[in-house]
Amino acid sequence: MLRPLPGAGHPTILVEISSDSMDEPSKRSKIAVEIRQAREADEQGILNCLAEAFQPYREQYSAEGYADTVLDDRALRARLQTMMVLVAVSNGGIVGTVAGIGPQAREGHLRGMAVLPDYKGSGVSAQLLAAIETWLRRSGCTRVTLDTTQPLLAAMRFYEKHGYSRSGRVTDFFGMALIEYAKEIG
Repeated sequence: MLRPLPGAGHPTILVEISSDSMDEPSKRSKIAVEIRQAREADEQGILNCLAEAFQPYREQYSAEGYADTVLDDRALRARLQTMMVLVAVSNGGIVGTVAGIGPQAREGHLRGMAVLPDYKGSGVSAQLLAAIETWLRRSGCTRVTLDTTQPLLAAMRFYEKHGYSRSGRVTDFFGMALIEYAKEIG
């Protein structure tokens, strides 16, 4: 049975994103982003977020690997039933998502971390990661793993910056190397 996110209500987190120009700090503005558990009504927004976030890497993925990453309706419904799926919402739209499952032998696992390209570097990814790690810790996990692929170098740097390191485990992901990262969380 999945446990709801801890705490009353859903936290609203302010993150800074740029409006039109990354080169002009004066054009930066604060926007409200709500991190919350996904609902059935969020399905299309989650699918859109995954597709948009991974589109720049499509040619570097095998067809099967890409399909497994961006999901379809059926795969997303299964994920929503078996994993804790969080979304970041701004102005009524899904701007980010992550899923986690655990504990199994006190270990949790992350899947499907994605943020819309316009929100990269805004802090949304870090807030999603912190929220899912909190849920996993409160669910009894002391270690978290995740898998990523070689084309996602920026994601690897992001995870390393947030305390993850390569475990040394590399498996096959539809003809691509799947690199495991791990972090002790409790």
